[in-house]
Amino acid sequence: MQHFINVILPIPLEKLFTYSISKTEFEYLQPGMRVAVPFGKSKIYTALVKEIHSTPPQVYKAKEIHRILDEHPIVNNLQLQHWRWIANYYMCTIGEVFRSALPSAFLLESETLILRNEKGEVTENDLKDDEFLVFEALQHQSMLKVHEVAAIIDRKNVLPILNRLLEKNAILLKDEIYERYKPKMVRYVKLGNAYRSEDKLEALLESLSRAPKQSQVVLTLFQLQATERKPVKISTLASASGSSKAVIKALIDKGILQEYQIQTDRINYEGNTVDFNLKALNKYQQIALDNIRQSFENKKVALLHGVTSSGKTEVYVKLIEECINTDKQALYLLPEIALTTQLISRLQDYFGDKISVYHSKYSVHERVEVWNNVLSKKPKAQIVIGARSALFLPYSNLGLVIVDEEHEGSFKQFDPAPRYHARDAAIVLSNLHKSNIILGSATPSIESYWNSQNGKYGYANIDRRFGDVLMPDIELVNLKEQIRKRRMKGHFSQRLLEEIAETLENGEQVILFQNRRGFAPIVECSTCGHSPQCPNCDVSLTYHKFKEQLRCHYCGHHIALPESCEACGSQTLDTKGFGTEQVEQELKSLFHGAKIGRMDLDTTRGKYAYEKIITAFEQQELDILVGTQMLTKGLDFRNVNLVGIMNADSLLNFPDYRAHERSFQLMTQVAGRAGRTQKRGKVLIQSYNPYHQILKQVSINDYDGMFKEQLYEREQFLYPPICRIIKITFKHKNYNTLNEAADWFAKALRNVFKSGILGPEYPPVARIRNQYLKNVLIKIPIGQSLGKTKNSIKRIENSFNAISQFRSVRVIYNVDHI
Repeated sequence: MQHFINVILPIPLEKLFTYSISKTEFEYLQPGMRVAVPFGKSKIYTALVKEIHSTPPQVYKAKEIHRILDEHPIVNNLQLQHWRWIANYYMCTIGEVFRSALPSAFLLESETLILRNEKGEVTENDLKDDEFLVFEALQHQSMLKVHEVAAIIDRKNVLPILNRLLEKNAILLKDEIYERYKPKMVRYVKLGNAYRSEDKLEALLESLSRAPKQSQVVLTLFQLQATERKPVKISTLASASGSSKAVIKALIDKGILQEYQIQTDRINYEGNTVDFNLKALNKYQQIALDNIRQSFENKKVALLHGVTSSGKTEVYVKLIEECINTDKQALYLLPEIALTTQLISRLQDYFGDKISVYHSKYSVHERVEVWNNVLSKKPKAQIVIGARSALFLPYSNLGLVIVDEEHEGSFKQFDPAPRYHARDAAIVLSNLHKSNIILGSATPSIESYWNSQNGKYGYANIDRRFGDVLMPDIELVNLKEQIRKRRMKGHFSQRLLEEIAETLENGEQVILFQNRRGFAPIVECSTCGHSPQCPNCDVSLTYHKFKEQLRCHYCGHHIALPESCEACGSQTLDTKGFGTEQVEQELKSLFHGAKIGRMDLDTTRGKYAYEKIITAFEQQELDILVGTQMLTKGLDFRNVNLVGIMNADSLLNFPDYRAHERSFQLMTQVAGRAGRTQKRGKVLIQSYNPYHQILKQVSINDYDGMFKEQLYEREQFLYPPICRIIKITFKHKNYNTLNEAADWFAKALRNVFKSGILGPEYPPVARIRNQYLKNVLIKIPIGQSLGKTKNSIKRIENSFNAISQFRSVRVIYNVDHI
């Protein structure tokens, strides 16, 4: 009887692939284990076993697997169900979900090596020029890699040449698989077995009297073993004894000391595992907690709507404590890596070493270790804190999911597929595990608040700040008026400068928010009006003063700042607009003594960069922190008394149906960083239009007013939550082909759906990385079946791909586009 497995390959394939296995492999393999399988002509991929069966494939002959990579499953059945839901809902393939869910170290890649065939007899005259070049290179080298062959013959496609050489028996091909995860081994040292008895030890110390350094090392080893009562690392022994590793090596070579290795995790919690008593909740928090528990009992998603600094984290901590007391796992999702740094130190005070952290700033090896700890249900991975990728860890006993700052756009993945929303995927994950889930925010998304108003979600509210601290005093500054009265210094109004000076005098800190990095978004020649554009994208280059260069924020293209205008040659280059770098520079010239920091994508590229800036600001080493939207996300600084928003109009005038909702959320969140302890904070918002409805709502913290107004508008124009949205993006390097393809697709959609199709239309930036873009928006009313709609779209795509000229056009689906 033949045995087969269906596997998921980490490539965008609609169907599972079938491979044949032997009887012993059939008995050994389980779903969720990895196998290396041949695919295509010369590639070996890491695949995941989905099903084991005995039905041969109808269309092709099943190949045999290459080898088995695991001793036990690394993915469980609930994960596979979750992946299947993500693939179906977000209109991508399960292979793409597999690729993004697993740490890349689990996905072994193969490298094809080209070797000389020693047994083959080759006449050099029979070889063509390019074949001879490869053959000659193999006379000097034992093996070549594919990219090296491509470099030798100066051609990208080398397969035809390799095939010809194979036919002539000149070469052999060999597939090497590289395992990319290596466990971290730490070197430890102990006294050799021969010297354990006291008399031997005495003789040893006497014999070492002529070698004082070696004698010192042995004595230090005794001291460390007596005081620490745990294995001694070689590095610790070297620093404690003040000697070099060469001295320790000499003792190991003599057999006096014995070296051994222990596998350790790359991330360990270092600190006192003092059991902090949890803070007692105030009555508002307690009422909210009771409402949340009520929602859990009714098997509902709970929405916690608590104003900034109302102590939502304390409520979460109580829920986490209840969860881990029942021996279940808890997942705490955050939108921004910057937030994890502050939260980890807080939660470690309560829960010690029961916490693991998982996000993309960690190395591949560190992520594999967290994965393995969660898989084997180790105590150190009982609570997982992470950004959206933490959803995919192999939980088997999940009791609680917390999605903090649930309104954040960062929870949505944009590229590559799967383009999932972590909040919605987390709700499905909690359903699969039958666990509780809570969404928290000071400014909930309109969809979540609408669901709570309709009774789909439970609702809990905390409308007072912790310790009855007053909400910050928000003042709107009219820039038109300030410019008319000549009261501006650079981009600062006189009012904002007065407040900054007063705050610094009182020894308090300031946060300034400007949602654009770099120095200035446009460099313009004031003689002819020319401004340098990116050659690959339809966007102007942003000026970065620190590196004296112009950069494209879409494709990374950069050039040195030109001395003169490229069009007319005059030296009159001027900048338009301003970013965080310019705000920082102006502050340095206005406040000479103040220590100023900047937090944006440019200053937080390193692994610990977030931590350094946040810690420096917390410990009051910085007086003013300038930053982009990273600053808005739930950070808690005790000494900040003033928050300044440099220009509110750039947020409000964005061409998007969510612009007003996002502006309200961003400004309320930034304002919430001010005055979080005893004293009432102050917020200044600079705008050319201070009478704007949203700015008024922010200044009096009127969330309900904003919600009603936005909901009314969306009902009028049919946008979520009144309907669902699927955005289809078409990409191609040829402008005309793209237009024809997008028009054909939109026409086919209109034939099927009759109404609710917008476009095709160019986005604000219509070309990125030399690819032209066009969007079509599909609005799906609430009563219409989502599954049937997606199937109709897929059928249209199949017809679309059958047209040869459109085959090269990339079609990208973004379900629930935000």
